[in-house]
Amino acid sequence: MLNRATELQRVVFSQDEDFLIEANRRQTEGIYFTGVIYIHQRKVSIGDCIRDLEIIVKAGNLEEIANSVQYLPL
Repeated sequence: MLNRATELQRVVFSQDEDFLIEANRRQTEGIYFTGVIYIHQRKVSIGDCIRDLEIIVKAGNLEEIANSVQYLPL
Protein backbone atom coordinates (compact mmCIF):
# COMPACT_ATOMS: atom_id res chain seq x y z
CA MET A 1 0.00 0.00 0.00
CA LEU A 2 2.82 2.40 0.79
CA ASN A 3 4.36 1.73 -2.63
CA ARG A 4 1.09 2.51 -4.40
CA ALA A 5 0.53 5.66 -2.34
CA THR A 6 4.02 6.85 -3.28
CA GLU A 7 3.34 6.10 -6.95
CA LEU A 8 0.21 8.25 -6.75
CA GLN A 9 1.98 10.94 -4.67
CA ARG A 10 -0.44 10.39 -1.77
CA VAL A 11 0.20 10.37 1.97
CA VAL A 12 -1.09 7.35 3.90
CA PHE A 13 -3.34 7.94 6.92
CA SER A 14 -3.42 4.90 9.16
CA GLN A 15 -4.06 3.50 12.61
CA ASP A 16 -2.01 0.41 11.78
CA GLU A 17 1.28 0.18 13.67
CA ASP A 18 2.76 -1.86 10.80
CA PHE A 19 2.97 1.35 8.78
CA LEU A 20 5.21 2.81 11.48
CA ILE A 21 7.52 -0.18 11.17
CA GLU A 22 7.60 0.09 7.38
CA ALA A 23 8.15 3.87 7.44
CA ASN A 24 11.02 3.42 9.90
CA ARG A 25 12.59 0.77 7.66
CA ARG A 26 12.36 3.06 4.64
CA GLN A 27 13.83 5.98 6.57
CA THR A 28 16.73 3.81 7.76
CA GLU A 29 17.40 2.43 4.27
CA GLY A 30 16.91 5.79 2.53
CA ILE A 31 13.92 4.61 0.46
CA TYR A 32 11.65 7.47 -0.58
CA PHE A 33 7.99 7.40 0.47
CA THR A 34 5.38 10.15 0.47
CA GLY A 35 4.71 10.02 4.19
CA VAL A 36 2.49 8.48 6.84
CA ILE A 37 0.05 10.21 9.16
CA TYR A 38 -0.52 7.96 12.16
CA ILE A 39 -3.11 8.07 14.87
CA HIS A 40 -3.54 5.66 17.75
CA GLN A 41 -7.15 4.44 17.76
CA ARG A 42 -7.88 5.22 21.37
CA LYS A 43 -6.07 8.50 21.89
CA VAL A 44 -7.94 10.97 19.66
CA SER A 45 -11.62 11.57 18.98
CA ILE A 46 -12.86 11.45 15.40
CA GLY A 47 -13.60 15.19 15.49
CA ASP A 48 -10.10 16.05 16.68
CA CYS A 49 -8.62 13.73 14.08
CA ILE A 50 -10.55 15.40 11.26
CA ARG A 51 -9.56 18.86 12.53
CA ASP A 52 -5.87 17.92 12.62
CA LEU A 53 -6.01 16.34 9.17
CA GLU A 54 -7.60 19.50 7.81
CA ILE A 55 -4.77 21.58 9.31
CA ILE A 56 -2.16 19.33 7.69
CA VAL A 57 -3.88 19.49 4.31
CA LYS A 58 -4.29 23.27 4.36
CA ALA A 59 -0.90 24.19 5.82
CA GLY A 60 1.40 21.49 4.56
CA ASN A 61 2.73 20.26 1.27
CA LEU A 62 4.00 16.92 0.07
CA GLU A 63 7.67 17.88 0.37
CA GLU A 64 7.24 18.61 4.09
CA ILE A 65 5.60 15.26 4.80
CA ALA A 66 7.70 13.08 2.49
CA ASN A 67 9.90 10.50 4.22
CA SER A 68 8.35 11.18 7.61
CA VAL A 69 5.66 10.10 10.02
CA GLN A 70 3.28 12.68 11.42
CA TYR A 71 1.57 11.73 14.66
CA LEU A 72 -1.89 12.91 15.61
CA PRO A 73 -2.97 14.75 17.67
CA LEU A 74 -0.80 17.68 16.57
